Amino acid sequence: TAMQSDPSAAGNASGGPQKKNTPSAATGLKDSSVLPKNASMYVAGHRGMVGSSLVRRLQAEGYTRILTRAHAELDLIDQRAVEDFFRAEKIDMVFLAAARVGGIHANNTRRAEFIYQNLMIQCNVIHAAFTAGVARLLFLGSSCIYPRDCPQPMREESLLSGSLEPTNEPYALAKIAGIKLCESYNRQYGTRYRAVMPTNLYGPNDNFDLENSHVLPAMLRKFHLAKLAAQEDWEAVRRDEDRFGPISPEVRAGLAEKGGRVPLVRLWGSGAPRREFLHVDDMAAACLFVMQLSD
Repeated sequence: TAMQSDPSAAGNASGGPQKKNTPSAATGLKDSSVLPKNASMYVAGHRGMVGSSLVRRLQAEGYTRILTRAHAELDLIDQRAVEDFFRAEKIDMVFLAAARVGGIHANNTRRAEFIYQNLMIQCNVIHAAFTAGVARLLFLGSSCIYPRDCPQPMREESLLSGSLEPTNEPYALAKIAGIKLCESYNRQYGTRYRAVMPTNLYGPNDNFDLENSHVLPAMLRKFHLAKLAAQEDWEAVRRDEDRFGPISPEVRAGLAEKGGRVPLVRLWGSGAPRREFLHVDDMAAACLFVMQLSD
């Protein structure tokens, strides 16, 4: 799902934050639906699954001015550091893929971290992009922004029409705030800041931690461990733990390392919810398509 407010609804900017620069006239990003190959692009969160896929896609399309910063180089929660970065670099567009993410367990047990860190990242990057005169920005949200019991398939009209899923409500609220931040800047200042809501993603550079991962990588790892256990390849199980993180006591019990029974895979939930999955490289292609859309 892609969301965009009407930039023509921009109002008077007096009293609000003022732009310090104007979008690059050389690239013409304000008026063209084709992104010039010399456009300067900042991919926030380039080491994550989505961000790394975006970098690969941009490189494959022939873009060469791709800016990235590791967390050690730029802490997106630090407002001043983010503002300094945008002032120092001449950026034409931003892919905001940086976020604090995790699966059901992480969302439900680290609620304060999820809402605080995501709100800070979004506010800092979007506002700094505006004040620096960045022409286009794409914000990546999440399908968890929609009500828990909204009709299927989900439609944009369902946003804010009911209660959210309690287990990931703080994360969802932060993402909704990011959408509304883009929408508000578009309406008041005439920016072209868009938001896309990916469904459950999978692919290279996914997180396979059994406590913090999303549903598909968690399932894949559990199945892989069960296969290794069935082959009694306990050395491979230990190598898996060294690479992807601890194996919980619940999962380890199902592997039956001492022998005596077939390995058991336990999946969380009732099995009733419907899930939709999308490969991250397809998501990256869609992001570039949305970024190229004209008004």
